Amino acid sequence: MKKHIAYIFVLILLSACGTSKTIQSKKTTVKVSIDLVNSTDDKLNVTLEPGTITSDLVTFYIPETVPGTYSDDDYGKYVEQVEAFTSKGELLPVERTSDNTWNIQKATTLASIHYVVSDTYDIEGEHDIFSPSGTNFKKGQQYMLNLHALVGYIKNQEDLVYTIDINRSEKMEASTSLPIQTNENYTPTVFENQKTVDSYIAQRYFEVIDNPIMYNIPNKEVFDIGGITIELSVYSPSGTVKASDLKPNIEKMMEAQKAYLGAMNTTDKYTILLYLSTVSPDDAQGFGALEHHTSTVVVLPESMPQEAMDAAMIDVVAHEFFHIVTPLNLHSAEIHKFRYNDPKMSQHLWMYEGITEYFAQHFQVQQGLINAPDFYNTLTEKIARAKSYDDTMSFTEMSANVLEEPYASSYGNVYQKGALIGMCLDILLRENSNGEKGVLDLMRALTERYGSQRPFDDQAIIPQITEMTSPVIGAFFQDHVIGTIPINYSAYFDKVGLEYTTIQAPTGYFLEGNQPYINGSQATNEVFIQDGIELHSFFKELGIEGGDVIKSINGKTYDISNVYALISDSNGWKVDDPVTFIVKRGEKELTLTGKVSEPQISKPSITELQYFTEGPELRLRNSWLKGS
Repeated sequence: MKKHIAYIFVLILLSACGTSKTIQSKKTTVKVSIDLVNSTDDKLNVTLEPGTITSDLVTFYIPETVPGTYSDDDYGKYVEQVEAFTSKGELLPVERTSDNTWNIQKATTLASIHYVVSDTYDIEGEHDIFSPSGTNFKKGQQYMLNLHALVGYIKNQEDLVYTIDINRSEKMEASTSLPIQTNENYTPTVFENQKTVDSYIAQRYFEVIDNPIMYNIPNKEVFDIGGITIELSVYSPSGTVKASDLKPNIEKMMEAQKAYLGAMNTTDKYTILLYLSTVSPDDAQGFGALEHHTSTVVVLPESMPQEAMDAAMIDVVAHEFFHIVTPLNLHSAEIHKFRYNDPKMSQHLWMYEGITEYFAQHFQVQQGLINAPDFYNTLTEKIARAKSYDDTMSFTEMSANVLEEPYASSYGNVYQKGALIGMCLDILLRENSNGEKGVLDLMRALTERYGSQRPFDDQAIIPQITEMTSPVIGAFFQDHVIGTIPINYSAYFDKVGLEYTTIQAPTGYFLEGNQPYINGSQATNEVFIQDGIELHSFFKELGIEGGDVIKSINGKTYDISNVYALISDSNGWKVDDPVTFIVKRGEKELTLTGKVSEPQISKPSITELQYFTEGPELRLRNSWLKGS
């Protein structure tokens, strides 16, 4: 009886569907193949096999912008020869409709898209892509794969699972936080001239572009920090810089960071990819880092002295690692469902970058890596740098419109005033909780409420923070983050028994601490004086102005290629020696002569007021600095 019923059911099903048709399951995985072995002319072949398509016309995208860059970079400009094929190898009509988009017709028969990608490091003088977000394809030596520049997507398939197969030579090794494919039934791509195929898996497109991969001859250190596996991988073109040389300081710093975060475990792996540039015209020129949720790409010049490189790595990695708090586990819908080709930006860069930068500085004093005066000096430097930006610009308005002017030019202030917003919130929160809770506790509470898979509403988060804390915090946001009222930092330092004044202090000729008075243009290879900042006394005496291009000093020509020589040469200058600058100002070339003098700059200063007995300000200061 049961067999008979089953037989009838099958007949009904076949008659309903048509006995001549085959029932096919929907393909819900996008498969990507990247060939490093057969690369030529610094170009890689990429093939993408999409999920099931049900419309006759689809658009294939390469991102215009990606999270963390806050700029329109048009990565599709480096993609060419886009071809679409059926499963039988027949070509489908493809039309390029913009720098980053291609329309594909007869798409219901689409089986694969093949295209060629050029790297960006070789032509850095021709574009404005920040090197840590760019690509490098140096055959047999090094591949920097920022996957947003290599892997595209078809609209409405961003939430499909992505598998990525990479054909690489046996001597090279990958460093990445992207998970390895572990499905025993998975069939990797078969490549021409196949060597070793690495297979990765991402649960959605965001995870693809959030996990860069660096391939090179192994130069790495792997260590554990409180249950988090840290992988430090270094590419040094001359082979002189070893990961083992950099590990001790980074390990010490990250141990302190983990102690600072406490039980807030947000990732089980973190990867640091360090690319060291020769600073030649066909190599990376933009130095710094691009954060990802569980990794960071750092680009620095290989010629940096060991001490300077250690300091730079600590400064950069300290900031990037704290992004595991926000935006990894705390972000808005604009970040969670990022629109790569029509971006809508979040209002809360004060949180994503500002609070992160505050943590990167505050943990050092809280964990005893630096003393209180050093921490105060960092704060005064940030106050001084913040003055070069419009202090009346709404921070939330700037964040939401950061891709456009005049807001784009103020982006750098997220690391200055943004961090100071974090400081003020920390002091206010502790003042209103009898010293028991600060801004890190607020981030913990918000992380518990939301987490990596539950984004918050951009408009609602500040009212929610106010409800969780106090009206005083809400008023601070309304006045100084949403509003346009500049922050009176003296009032916050008064709360913790600190005196805030302005003094004249010595500075470097071209550097104030780690902050330069000069900048460079990759497009023109020129070095110029930073515009819009307070210049020191020596530049003012000589008549140098912001925007002046340095052509030569005392007969020696300078440009981007020898900018570090410019700084080292100035260390040998002696007071009262004659000096001649030749600069370009607009269309004119000027000769500026004078004598070398010790550069002075007006800068904020913070000193501790002395108390003979225990007072509320001292107790609040101890709570703020040490959490006690």
